[in-house]
Amino acid sequence: MAQSDDQKTDDPLSVALFSEVFMVDQLARARLSKALPKGMELSHFSVLNHLSRTHEEKSPAQLARAFHLTRGAMTNTLNRLEWAGHIHVRPDWDDARRKMISISPAGRRARDAAISAIVPILADAVGEIGADKVRAALPVLRAMRAKLEDEG
Repeated sequence: MAQSDDQKTDDPLSVALFSEVFMVDQLARARLSKALPKGMELSHFSVLNHLSRTHEEKSPAQLARAFHLTRGAMTNTLNRLEWAGHIHVRPDWDDARRKMISISPAGRRARDAAISAIVPILADAVGEIGADKVRAALPVLRAMRAKLEDEG
């Protein structure tokens, strides 16, 4: 069913939904950032977690695409992670102009420490809300993410 112009500009359900999603994002980022180990930012944790889960090297461009960031923003994060010893950066043997990134043992330990710090916060939230409600919300959130990724 097509929406009228009035519905497209004044949709209280859509506005309420995205207002809640944005507020949850802001509150979660603030809480998790405070819990991360000293010197680690949420962007650092996200990259380390991604590299840890995928178990494969990635180029900076692949990481930028995965996080929907500019290459410059990803380069900044990678430079900080390399300085901290959390990643290994090597030339791509097939194309010397590119670099390949992998998580280092120190990066894996830092990621594990971050997980240990944030899991209690996340588990507490899920426990308060209830696992069944969270499980029921996941398909809706995943569908929203997929829709927004398709349009990006």
